[in-house]
Amino acid sequence: MPLALADMFARVIDPRKAKGKIHDLVPILSLAVVAILAGRSTLQGIAQFGRDHGTALAHALGFRRGKTPCAATYSRTFRRLDIDAFEAVLRDWVLQRCPDLGEHFALDGKTLRRSHDGQVPAAHLLALFAPKVQAVVGQIRVDAKTNEHKAALQLLGIVPVAGKIITGDAIFCQTEVAEDLAKRGANYILHVKDNQPTLKQEIAQLLDATATFSPCTVARSGRQHGTDDQQRPRSNRDSFRPELRVTESIVAIAGLCECQAGDSSRTRASDQRGRDA
Repeated sequence: MPLALADMFARVIDPRKAKGKIHDLVPILSLAVVAILAGRSTLQGIAQFGRDHGTALAHALGFRRGKTPCAATYSRTFRRLDIDAFEAVLRDWVLQRCPDLGEHFALDGKTLRRSHDGQVPAAHLLALFAPKVQAVVGQIRVDAKTNEHKAALQLLGIVPVAGKIITGDAIFCQTEVAEDLAKRGANYILHVKDNQPTLKQEIAQLLDATATFSPCTVARSGRQHGTDDQQRPRSNRDSFRPELRVTESIVAIAGLCECQAGDSSRTRASDQRGRDA
């Protein structure tokens, strides 16, 4: 039987020293999941959510003293958390809940909003997404000096992709990415644009220049391609099991950890005011 998310959080190593620690790590992470599902996207928002819902929620999540942490506690905890180990625990939880991830994985990179601070660049994450279960099965941070396709090689070494179809935009249309996917037994569909002029020309020569293709009318990612390309309602968004929506919060927590790991200046003042967890 699949373990509950809180049970999986118990496998995450607490990076804090035992001396002076007030709150256990599992309820800290659990509150973050609940708050993010409720629409709170900042450390201050998570902390305020805990205070707003009082003792009842605190006890339900495992805070033995009936009080929830402040934003400074979340800042310090997230900055010290082993992100790779945390991601591995989340990946195991998704696999337990969804043994069949489908045959399609999508590679995509996104820059986190409001994650930059002065000279500190915004955090950029590369994710491998399984559309069938609407869950991220792997995610790593892309260093400012590293291209996305280089990070993709690292990510593909973490998540088993044998027998899967990997899709990605033109930035992943690189020889080494294609060779790595083939070596791992995966198929791939990658966009070819002007960044690969020779390959684009060779493909054009292979195709009949006079061939005509009917417009695609398959709805994908909320858009109707081949028509007016206007945004369509995602009617199937909630057709999957409700617990899988928790992965949205899990990804957000990992993103907050990434931001905090690379940014200590923003929270220095609040750290001084907050008590250690």
